[in-house]
Parts: sequence; structure tokens; C-alpha cells
Amino acid sequence: MDLVAGRLQVNRAGFGFVTPDDPDADDVYVPAKHLRPAMHGDRVLVKVERPHRRGRHAGRAQGRIERVLERAVGRVVGILRRGRTVSLLVPQDERLATVPIVVPPGAAGGARDGQLVVGELLRHPTRTADAEARITAVLGDPTDPRVETEAVIHAHGLPLDFPPAVAAAARAVPQHVPPAAVAGRLDLRALPIVTIDGENARDFDDAVLVERAATGYRLTVAVADVAAYVKAGSPLDVEARARGASVYFPDRVIPMLPEPLSNGICSLRPGEDRLVKVVRLDVGPTGTVRAAHVDDGVIRSAARLTYTQVRRALVDRDPAARAALGPLVDGLEVGAELAARLTARRRARGAIDFDLPEAEIVLDLRGRPENIVRAERSIAHRMIEEFMLAANEAVARELSRRKVPFLHRVHEAPAPEAVDELARWLEGFGLRLRRRGERADPAAFAAVIEQAAGRPEERLVNTVLLRSMQQARYSAAPGGHFGLATDHYTHFTSPIRRYPDLVVHRLLDVALRGVGTVPADLGAVAEETSRRERVALEAEREIVQLKKIQFMQDKVGSAWDGFVSGVAPFGLFVELRDVFVEGLVHVTTLGGDFWELVEGQHLLRGRRTRRTFRVGDPVRVRVAGVSLERRQIDFLLEGSDRPAREGRGEGWRRRRR
Repeated sequence: MDLVAGRLQVNRAGFGFVTPDDPDADDVYVPAKHLRPAMHGDRVLVKVERPHRRGRHAGRAQGRIERVLERAVGRVVGILRRGRTVSLLVPQDERLATVPIVVPPGAAGGARDGQLVVGELLRHPTRTADAEARITAVLGDPTDPRVETEAVIHAHGLPLDFPPAVAAAARAVPQHVPPAAVAGRLDLRALPIVTIDGENARDFDDAVLVERAATGYRLTVAVADVAAYVKAGSPLDVEARARGASVYFPDRVIPMLPEPLSNGICSLRPGEDRLVKVVRLDVGPTGTVRAAHVDDGVIRSAARLTYTQVRRALVDRDPAARAALGPLVDGLEVGAELAARLTARRRARGAIDFDLPEAEIVLDLRGRPENIVRAERSIAHRMIEEFMLAANEAVARELSRRKVPFLHRVHEAPAPEAVDELARWLEGFGLRLRRRGERADPAAFAAVIEQAAGRPEERLVNTVLLRSMQQARYSAAPGGHFGLATDHYTHFTSPIRRYPDLVVHRLLDVALRGVGTVPADLGAVAEETSRRERVALEAEREIVQLKKIQFMQDKVGSAWDGFVSGVAPFGLFVELRDVFVEGLVHVTTLGGDFWELVEGQHLLRGRRTRRTFRVGDPVRVRVAGVSLERRQIDFLLEGSDRPAREGRGEGWRRRRR
């Protein structure tokens, strides 16, 4: 019957593609008129009829949806539009807007016209009937920044309030460490161990200390022993597993654990006794780890330091900052020395270091973005990163040595096809990716990053290299970590905010003390937490993009310096240098010429004028328009007065995707 099973992906223009379950099969194009009864994300059976004859999709297999096998959408976030006889829920996600969603009389939940709401689908669409929904939550004014954040939270199905039983269990946990709990633990309370975090952090997972030793260094990493309070199978554990991880937005945090744990007894507050898992590493003068010891311990943090404090003391050499830290300065300076040795050692074995700048969004009291700045990444950040990497790898090796199953952090090598495409792309910049047969090892990627350092396209090369790689995930089976160039790696250092770390802590109890058991469904835990991690990342990125759009709303007409971050047949993408915002200069605004994309050289060239725009070129642009609804920014090159063509926005967005 020419039926193909697969997942439907709807384009915002109304048509869709079915990606077959068979990875070797081609996508099937589905015109808008043949999408019913399916919605975006559904798993469907599509009947392949004939190749598409015209337009961009000519030659592709074309079909119609025959049956929905599995529904993907049960909840929709959108705007309520009240009519005289019927109300409609207009989804924020335009991919869900291919069929009307009717809100029956009495099902609007008190929402007013134009308010942002959450709707539960009572009926999915059929070939002859529209979808129906009942309003379950009224979020409020869609222009309110906090409401927009709430919309993203609901759209991604992120849990907000903890269930009553979970909140009660958290309140029942004592907020001090009794003397009996310390018995048998390694007592490190006399050591000047410290936490180093951001200014706004409230949950302190880890504390560190570096001491100079006769043959190198002694690194101590103490991590909150959350497993001592959250027992497997308890209400707290079940909820933490369902959440998978804490989710961080510019204006709030959705925690994995309730506050009495995350900010209370599990947080390594200064001057308070805390139960920890301790990793002590003996490191040689060249950064080689010679011995590792993992123990249960108890600490009393000597200070809660911030990245800014440490940077001022070590990099700026600020006398006031150094005086405020007192005797802690010496340990921090030894720590910076050790971090440099560990970094050099990792790079020598081929580990890849991406140093891509990240945006930090500064909000006003109403939650609106008032500035977007480059997030700081100083020696203090690099110290903590290196120490956590070393501790994670040491724990993975210890569990492997003891043959205890655990959650591996796996990062597979890029697929050969991706490596081929990447190598061709890099050739356009005169960069060579060394390969062994069909594959490239981590050292080859690191070498390209080094070659691109200081060049105009450095940032773009780093971004494309990163995107060519597979996404890291959790696995019950070992698989190695390509980016870190190691065969054993896990996540251990953040049990307050990552469920896999909590599971690894319990498995250390099995390995070190014979307490507890290895979960029978360890593979399922790996799959669930990998999936929840992807959801959290998607939500965080969507919020950041939303805040960038909000920031530019009142900037129409203003001029900014930027650089060409990408080229396409329909125009050039420009990223602003100061605020990490990207928009499009459409070819229709570039003047009377026919513009050609020269892919191998990453440039747009005018056929008549021979004028070129190459990736990395500096440009100055004016903001021509901002659409919050479409998450879209239009630029004009400075000196060009030609407005963007009416209605072109949707087209360039479709082509870009």
C-alpha cells in the first residue's frame, strides 16, 4: 500500500514532512491539504503517492496522512480569541496552527479575549472536525515578560510547584548534621576548603581545595552528599527523576529538588557542617593524575567565594580583593597553577576546548531585558571547570575499576558523513581537517580551532565544529567521550541540580560500602534523563532568544556594529558585536543586483557590481523591524534606505530552516 511510518514535522508555512522510522528512507513531503488528521510531532502512517512536481520540493516523494499512530501534543499554549458564537485557541507555536482549535462554551476557564492561556486538548482533529480544547490555566497579558516566560515553561511541560507529599518530605529533612551522621566519615572540617560560584547562586554543589605537595599537587573536590537525604524510591527521588535536572532562566530557576534541600541542608554553606562525597587527587607537576581516592566525608566550608572575587584577586591583583581573602589567596594561586597544568594535559591528549562567548541577559525589576553582555569566563571559571572535569573522570575510572555499572556520559565521534561535509566547509577558509580514514579524532578538531584562532571567522568555525558533533547523552553502557578525548567519563559533581549525578553517588555507596543496589532500570534512567536534559536546553535557549527579541523591540532605527555570521541565497545574517543578537539583511534591500551564493567561499556576490559579503566581514546595520510573534529581527545595511520587502519575513525564515 506504499505506507510509511514516521514522525511528522510541520513547517510554519503549513506543509509538512514525515521523517520515516527507517533511517535509510527519504522524507515524504505532505502538502497542507493532506495533513489532517495529524498535528505537528505526531507519529503517523503516510501513503506515498507520487513525486512532488513543482517548486522547492520538486522530485521529493509526496504523500497524504492516512492514520495517526501516536499523538505528540496534549497541551497547547496560545492566545484565546473570543467570538460571538465560538472561541478559538491560537497556538504560539505556528506549527500547531494548521487546524483550528475550538474552545467550547463554558470551557474558557474565565480567560478574557487576547490573554495567553494553556489549553488541554479534549479532541484531536479528524478529517472532518476541528480540534477542541479546554482552558486549564490563564497566564495573563502576552506582552508581560514574566507571562512570556510562563508560556515557555508550560509549552515545554516543565513542572513548577512540587506535589504536597514531596514538599512535606523536604520540610521533614533536618537542617543540621547530627554528630551520629559524621561517624565513619573522613573529617575535613579543619581544611580551608571553599565554594566558588556566580554572584546569584544559592545552591552550592561543590567545594575545592588545592595544596602543594612534595611531588606536585593535592586536589580535593567535595560534593554535596545528596544521596544521604534523598533515598531511592522515596517521593523526593521519584520527583527528582521526573524532573531530571534544574532548569535555569534569566529570571528564575525551576529546581530539581525542593528548597529545603537545594538551598538548605545539601548546599555547602560557609561555616556549616555538610555531608559530602570527597575526591582527592594526587597530581604530578605536569598535570598527570597519579592517584585518586574517593571517600564519604564531612566539611565546613571556609568561605563562599564568587568568580568575580577570585578574578579580582588573581588576575587584576586588586589589593582590596586580596586583603579580603586573606590566607585563602595562596591556595587560590596554587589552584590557578594546577588548573593550567590540567588544561595543558587535556589538550595534549587531544581534548577539544570551545571558547565560544555566551550572552548574559541583565533584567530590570519588571523582568524586561535592559542589557545583554558577554558572560565572563575568567581564570576562576576555568579553575572550577578543570577541577570538576578531573573529579568526574576519576569517579568514572573508580567505578569502572570496581566493575560497578553506572551512568556514563557518552559523546560519540561525529558520523563520517558529517566529517566529510565539515572538511569541505573548512576548505573554503583554507583550513584542513586531518582524518584517519573516514573519521577524524579529537586532536584534529582541536588543531582546526588552533588554526582559526585570531582570524575573523574564528567564532563561526568554532560554532560549526560544535554543531557537527553529536549531542552528549547518558548511557548505561560505556562509549567514551569524544570531546574530552577520554574513554571513561561520568557526571558526579552536581547532584543538587542533575539526577544522573545523584544516581552516581548512590552507585559509589554500592562500590565503596556495599550499601544499596544498582538500579535494575539503569538504561531507562539514562534515556529519561537524556530526554529531560534536551527539553531543559530547548526551553533555556527559547527563553534567551525571546529576551533578545524583547531587548531589540525599542531599538528600531538604531545603528549597530556587527559582522556577517552567515550567508544564504536570500540574504546575509549579521550578529551584533555588543549584544549577541542576530538578524537578517535580505537581498531585496541590497540594491539593484542579482546576488549569488558562492558556497565554497562562504560569500554572497553581486553578479553586476561584483560586490561581496563574506562570513566574518565587519558591517554596520540599522534595525529595520522586530517581530516578537515571529521571533524575527530585520536589519538594513547602514546607508541603505530601502525597506524590507513587505511580507518577506516568513519566506526567509522557512528557507533558513
